[in-house]
Amino acid sequence: MDTILVLNAGSSSIKFEAFAAEPAGPRRLLRGALGGIGYAPRLLARDAAGAVLVERAFPPAVVAEAEAAEREIAAWLGSHLPAPPVAVGHRVVHGGAEFVGPVRVDAAVLAALEKLSPLAPLHQPHNLAPIRLIAARRPDLPQIACFDTAFHHGHAEPVDRFAIPDRLHRAGVRRYGFHGLSYEYVASRLPEAAPAIAAGRLVVAHLGSGASLCALRAGRSVETTMGFTALDGLPMATRPGRLDAGVVLYLMQGLGMEEAAITRLLYHESGLHGVSGLTGDMRELLASEDPMARLAVDLFVHRIAQETAALAVTLGGLDGFVFTAGIGENAPAVRTAVIARLGPFGAGLAVHVIPTDEEMMIARHTLALLRGRQT
Repeated sequence: MDTILVLNAGSSSIKFEAFAAEPAGPRRLLRGALGGIGYAPRLLARDAAGAVLVERAFPPAVVAEAEAAEREIAAWLGSHLPAPPVAVGHRVVHGGAEFVGPVRVDAAVLAALEKLSPLAPLHQPHNLAPIRLIAARRPDLPQIACFDTAFHHGHAEPVDRFAIPDRLHRAGVRRYGFHGLSYEYVASRLPEAAPAIAAGRLVVAHLGSGASLCALRAGRSVETTMGFTALDGLPMATRPGRLDAGVVLYLMQGLGMEEAAITRLLYHESGLHGVSGLTGDMRELLASEDPMARLAVDLFVHRIAQETAALAVTLGGLDGFVFTAGIGENAPAVRTAVIARLGPFGAGLAVHVIPTDEEMMIARHTLALLRGRQT
């Protein structure tokens, strides 16, 4: 049995999933994560049915960085997979203007992706770290990069442009969009999960610690709320979403803030956490009686409805709304509040909840690219 490994690496965790490469497509074998890297490392993995396969804590010094985490994951998988992986698929947040679909990684591709790290500083360096480690240890093993930006390529030109000089647009200062692997998976599920609206005009809400909306027409992205970086669009757990660029100028010129402090503010101290002063976790905000927690939730809901209206203009109407990701799938109070604010679109608006599966999407891309190369 050929197997495919999928890795989704973050700042303090590496999520992994293994799939059997079957003729009909990938079949999930197991999933897990090694989290708390550097401070409270813990490996947890379950089989496809959800039964725990391993739950193990490590001393912080043993798994102090990504290299040690990747090594521990590889060692554990070596004794739990029916065969070594024939390829590894990676989630890579930013593919820039160059990478419009999954690609096999070589030295040139890796170098190009590293140059995009300033556009996704929370994600890109961590996404690329396991690729470098595996390439050093197994240079013969195919590694496939799958991009969160790729699904949004092909928008009409006015959608992806900023009103800035053309030389800057040509230099790459444009709207890219993110969460594309999630939206692509949801789009692939629409014919089965929501056949009546699958070919229609939809807004899909990927609501998690990172949050965005995507306008779909006939299953293809025509606009999305995130832009040049993953700071844009909706308020998020710790990111502000849409922000007047003049605010950043004022922080620098009026308040004398340094670049590092502004970066920390925008990526780690804003959003739901910044408004509430309590937390960026929607579960805690919904359970709180603190008025600032309620304000944070109200702001989140208001902005979702507001951005949905803007996307509906691009679509020329709205046939349905789909919730996905952590908040979208598990916070009915948020869903109810959002739909209540969408009253102008009519009581007959079709509403669905479709769980996302970015790892399955990566496995599909990896297997397809691998088979394409083999043939």
